[in-house]
Amino acid sequence: MISLIFIALSLSMDAFAVSISSGICVRGLRPFHALRASFFFGLFQFLMPVAGWYLGGTLLAYIEAYDHWIAFILLAFIGAKMIREAVGIKRKAETPSAERGAAERGAAERGAADICRLRPLFTLSVATSIDALAVGISLNIMGHGIWISSGIIGGITFFVCLAGFILGNRLQQGLKQGIGLGFEKCSEIAGGIVLIGIGCKILAEHLLNSG
Repeated sequence: MISLIFIALSLSMDAFAVSISSGICVRGLRPFHALRASFFFGLFQFLMPVAGWYLGGTLLAYIEAYDHWIAFILLAFIGAKMIREAVGIKRKAETPSAERGAAERGAAERGAADICRLRPLFTLSVATSIDALAVGISLNIMGHGIWISSGIIGGITFFVCLAGFILGNRLQQGLKQGIGLGFEKCSEIAGGIVLIGIGCKILAEHLLNSG
């Protein structure tokens, strides 16, 4: 049980980092959005081990050959799009104030990693939970049951991510007071860098382990 808890905490760290980043840079984040996003992250961390367990060891080599690339591409794409949109806001800085304000609000609402919207939330949930496929396969090989194990993994991820959103939101309030008007675009750029960094970490870990 203790080892499973440590596995769950390890698997939840990528989603935890995304939660903190989103809590900092997503404007208008409400408790409902944080709860829904935490539920999505926890749900996919529950479903991926189940899928891996039922796939069994027959597809292990194929999955291990591509899962880290899928996670890297998804996270890098979202992170790069987020940075590009933030830079786009910066380029509009010389427009009249009313027009600039509308442009900034529109770009922020369309943020690539805006977990208030279902499409980015779904993509991030998949990208941060792909590693759990291999865990499900390992549980199958070791002869462990899957439903309770996956429930523990999903439940821990939910609470870890909820804590991440709370922490990120508190950091947002503190940073906004300290940085001022440039906070939104700075935080979006930082959030994009975090997502790309998570993707690079996942890719590097798998490449080093397979090397």
